[in-house]
Amino acid sequence: MNKILIIIKREYLTRVRKKSFIIMTIIGPLLMGALFVVPVWLAQKEDQEERTIAVIDETNKVDNQYSDVHGLFYKKLPETPYTKFEYLPNTPLDSLRKNFSNSKYYGVLFIPSNVVTSNRAEFFSSKEPTIDVKMFISESLSKEIQKQKMIAEKIDVQILEKVKTNIGVNTFVWDASGAEKKSSTELAMGIGYISSFMIYIFIFMYGAQVMRGVIEEKTSRIVEVIVSSVRPFQLMMGKIIGVAMVGVTQFMLWIVLTIGIVFIAQGVMQNKLGNESVKSIVSQDVMTGAGIQQAQSVKADESGMGEMKEIFAGYDPRKMTKIIFCFLFFFLGGYLLYGSLFAAIGSAVDGEADTQQFMMPITIPLILSIIVMISAIKSPDGPIAFWFSIIPFTSPILMMARIPFDPPAWQIGLSALLLIITFVGTTWLAGKIYRTGILMYGKKVSYGELWKWIKYKS
Repeated sequence: MNKILIIIKREYLTRVRKKSFIIMTIIGPLLMGALFVVPVWLAQKEDQEERTIAVIDETNKVDNQYSDVHGLFYKKLPETPYTKFEYLPNTPLDSLRKNFSNSKYYGVLFIPSNVVTSNRAEFFSSKEPTIDVKMFISESLSKEIQKQKMIAEKIDVQILEKVKTNIGVNTFVWDASGAEKKSSTELAMGIGYISSFMIYIFIFMYGAQVMRGVIEEKTSRIVEVIVSSVRPFQLMMGKIIGVAMVGVTQFMLWIVLTIGIVFIAQGVMQNKLGNESVKSIVSQDVMTGAGIQQAQSVKADESGMGEMKEIFAGYDPRKMTKIIFCFLFFFLGGYLLYGSLFAAIGSAVDGEADTQQFMMPITIPLILSIIVMISAIKSPDGPIAFWFSIIPFTSPILMMARIPFDPPAWQIGLSALLLIITFVGTTWLAGKIYRTGILMYGKKVSYGELWKWIKYKS
């Protein structure tokens, strides 16, 4: 046991002192923090490029001739502080086509006379328009056509606007005693997806480190000196556990640093949003359309931030503790299971180029887990999610996708028990391969050869 502890200490200290470990420990939280902060920042940033779009509305054409009245959409398309419309009555499209590059327009919106029946308009520009512009134009035209149809059917548009209602659904969970707790399906889905994907990444990343470490020691013949003092199984277990401790250390640092980065960024963004909103609204006449629209936009932003606070505030801290504990268990269990197999592969080959034939049976269950994970998040109590969360080779990823949805305790216990049993079995098999393969050089190993190594008696 003392020899295993010495190997664990050696593996741990050697790896945490590497520049790559320090760099990844810093970069990891920055990337993870960006994953949370950047989408919120982008959602709050508005495209501030000023655009003027020419509108050619041919809905006033009768028998291919322009009438004196304006088209249906004349001065009815909503504008923003950065997107303006300039209406060109009774103007043919071809008159703008040739000299468009010298004009002041960002693009030309062509509304044909049959737009109500064809449900199609056309947009011309000298470059590909942004998706925001396309969606804004599409929604504006759709709303106006819908309004015109309601007027034709003698439906009061104002009454229809008044009765429009959006209902939010607050979710609660009853426990066995009947007490209720606030829950959040969106947050559970997010936690399940992120934690499962992190386990998938960690298993691959740290398992590959074990395999490369074994290959390096084998090819450099250092292992011959090491096994003269310790048994091969002790060396394998020390290496696997040492790398696992490196992974746990890095993961805990990532959690602390990521939370710190997210909270700091959130505070900066909230202060910036509040200051800019007040200054911008005060500097404009709030009675103008632009001022009212910006005030509504700020109100929507604050409402969205309030909803996010409500989601996190209602989440039970005890449930989060359970999720973190299960994450650590299934991460370690999954890593130890696959880490022993990665160590066996490293001992059986002479270089990384020879590992491909043995990597496929290991990678298939992991890739399958990620594919099934999407279904498990949508239906965490379904039969597919249940069985894949019980099978040890897929349970580390699939069970973590289900745990935020509170599966029965017996299912978590059964999954954990089978994972431990399978880890012990794979470690025994890997130890048999490792013991022989670690000192085998210059021979291409097949699956038949591995089976012979497993059957060798101690």
